[in-house]
Amino acid sequence: MWLFTKHGFFSAVCARQGNGKHGQPVDPGRIMVRARVRGHLEALQRRFADQLGGCEILDSGGTDYAYRLFVAKPAWMQVAAKLAEETDYDNFKSEVARHQGKAGAAYEHALHDVWSVMNRLQK
Repeated sequence: MWLFTKHGFFSAVCARQGNGKHGQPVDPGRIMVRARVRGHLEALQRRFADQLGGCEILDSGGTDYAYRLFVAKPAWMQVAAKLAEETDYDNFKSEVARHQGKAGAAYEHALHDVWSVMNRLQK
């Protein structure tokens, strides 16, 4: 699943069993949360320190998502529920701009690009 949040952009999928190498079966009890920007995972860890604070952010250079962390699925379910619960704005891109400020300008710009691509799907 892709998650665009005020903290950043994440791809959350089942982790692979064992050492996580490609070709291993998935582990439905463990989630790999991936990000293209390390700061996005760091922000998520700060916000959800109880669930993610003990998870190491791994640098996976040369892969499609450069940064990853692994978390037990029940903990990830708590994070996802809390992300939904904290939605208190009526315009997502504006909330990202307010929440991240100048440091998040590139992310906000990318969100506008995503909005445009998905808008074409609607037509």
